[in-house]
Amino acid sequence: MPSDSVLPRFGANHVPSAGWFYSWLDYDGDAVRRDFADLAGIGLDHVRLFPVWPWIQPNRAIIRERAIEDLLDTIDAAAEHGLTVAVDLIQGHLSSFDFLPSWVLTWHKASLFDDSTIRDGLSAYVDTVARAVATRPNVFAITLGNEVNNLWPDSPTNFESSTGWAQDLLTTVKKAAPDVLALHSLFDDAWYQADHPFHPVDVVDLGDLSTVHSWVFNGVSRVDGPLGPATLSHADYLVELAAATSLDPARPVWLQEIGVPGPDIPVELQAEFTRRTVETVLPNPALWGVTWWSSHDIDRRLLDFPDREYDLGLFTVDHQRRPAAQALADVIADARANGVRAQTATTLTAPVNLRTEPHRRPEVAPGSEFHRQWVAARADGPVRIVLP
Repeated sequence: MPSDSVLPRFGANHVPSAGWFYSWLDYDGDAVRRDFADLAGIGLDHVRLFPVWPWIQPNRAIIRERAIEDLLDTIDAAAEHGLTVAVDLIQGHLSSFDFLPSWVLTWHKASLFDDSTIRDGLSAYVDTVARAVATRPNVFAITLGNEVNNLWPDSPTNFESSTGWAQDLLTTVKKAAPDVLALHSLFDDAWYQADHPFHPVDVVDLGDLSTVHSWVFNGVSRVDGPLGPATLSHADYLVELAAATSLDPARPVWLQEIGVPGPDIPVELQAEFTRRTVETVLPNPALWGVTWWSSHDIDRRLLDFPDREYDLGLFTVDHQRRPAAQALADVIADARANGVRAQTATTLTAPVNLRTEPHRRPEVAPGSEFHRQWVAARADGPVRIVLP
C-alpha cells in the first residue's frame, strides 16, 4: 500500500434478513450470524446495530435484561466474524416507521426533547444500555439514535432544547462508556431546511466525530439524474459541508448512511452509482468511513413499508449479493490493495455561515446556486468548502 494513502473504514447498517427489526422480538442468533458472514465476505469491517427502544424499555421503570442479552449476543456474533460494532440507542425512526414506547404516548403524550419525565426515563435507558455494550471490546461507538430529528415535529422542540437534549444524553453515554465514541446522528434537513430545529452545529460540535447521511431522494437526483455529477458527488458534498462547519479542522466525518434508493437509482445503474459515488468520496481527508444502508433487503411479505425501503440491501433476504454489494466489494479490495491517494483540492466559499445563519441553509441545499457551482468545480477535482 502506498505510504501516502489513507484508508477509511467500510461497513453496513444491519437490517436483519429474517424478519427485519421485528426479529428482536423473537431473537435468532444463528440468523444474525448468517447475515454477518455475508458482510464479512465482501470485506466490511464494521456494522451499525439498532436495538428498538420500546422493546427494551416498554415501561419507564423497566429495562428488559433479556433484550440486552440479545443485543450483547449480536455484538459477540459480529466479533466472531471480525466486525466491530456501533450501537444506536433511541429507535426511534427506522425504515420510515417510528417506534416509541407507550409511556411517551396517549395520555402521557409529551415531547421527547422537552419533557423532563421523558428525559429521566431516556437517561436511565441510555445509561443502562451504554454500560452493557461497553463491556464488549469490539464496540467502538454509541450513537444516540437513528436520525432523531425525524421525531420532530411530532415531538416539538427548538434549537436550544434539541441541542441541550443531545448534550445531556451524550454526557450520559460518556460517563457510562468513556472509551467508546459518543455520537449524534441527524438526517440532512439539519443542513438544508431553514426552520429545522436541529442545526449544523449539532452535527459538528456534539459528540466525538461528525456523521452525515447521504440520500439522493432529498432532491439532488432531480438536479441531473441517477448518474449525474450532482448525484454522484452528494456524499462528498455533505462531508465537505460538515468539515467546513466544524471549528476543528481535524474532526473526522463519518458517512454513516448511503444507499441506492429506487426509483432515483434504477437497479441497472446501482453498481455504477455505488462504485463512482464511493470512489468520489474516498479521497476526502475528512472521511472517517463509509457505512452502507443497508445490509439486507426487507422481505416483501412484510407490508406497508414505502416501496423504496424494500430493496436497499447489499444482500437479498436469501443472502444473494445485489449489484451494489459486488461494486462495493471491488472498491474496498482496490483501496486495500492500492491505498487511497490524497488529491489536490481547490476551494469555494459558501454564501452563508452555517454556524451563525442557519435560517439561510436553503442557499446550500441541492439545486441551489452554490451547490451547482460546487458540482461544476468538482468535475475538475476535489473542492474544499470554506465558510465566509
